Amino acid sequence: MYQADWSVIPQNIGLLLDGVLLTLQISALALIISIPVGVILGLCRISKNKILSLLATAYIEFIRGVPLLVLLFWIFFVLGKFLQLGPYWSAVLGLAAFSGAFVAEIIRAGIESIPRGQMEAARSSGMTYFQAMRLIILPQAFRKMLPPLASQFIILIKDSSLVSVISVTDLTLVAKNLIVTSFRSLEVWTAVAILYFIITFTLSQIIRIFERKFKLRE
Repeated sequence: MYQADWSVIPQNIGLLLDGVLLTLQISALALIISIPVGVILGLCRISKNKILSLLATAYIEFIRGVPLLVLLFWIFFVLGKFLQLGPYWSAVLGLAAFSGAFVAEIIRAGIESIPRGQMEAARSSGMTYFQAMRLIILPQAFRKMLPPLASQFIILIKDSSLVSVISVTDLTLVAKNLIVTSFRSLEVWTAVAILYFIITFTLSQIIRIFERKFKLRE
């Protein structure tokens, strides 16, 4: 019968927390990059310029149709070799490219939820399209985008567990290495699951606080 030995967790808590830190770091960087990418793609998708709209749509549909694992492999083994990216930046760019497609759809939906009359009123007052978008439309749309954007960040953190396949020492790879040396898969994976839950649950609570503040301002 398997005898659990939970002492492996406190003995290696430093390594696990280092993995947590790297996971959060990669996820945060990927989100920071994916937001401007998503804004540009979202604006291009609803643009009246058919070429821009077509290119943005093609990118979004292609990225959403490709598994993240395949995208990470391609960036690391193909693009990474030409640009000398290394595992860390291959992971960041892979997650950012993948998340950017989903952020673009969130941006598009948020903008299209604002009545068209708002844009027409802004243009009639002398604003350019980009001024109206920046000063009138996007600030209103952001409140509606916040919940799905926050959810996307949580999804991104969970998706980041795949970066271990390209040798990024995130929480998942730390766990794999620890199991190899300790032979304590039950204990280690249980601890990792709890750590991921703590991260995502904490973030979800912080997001709810921000959502309440935005609702109070409305």
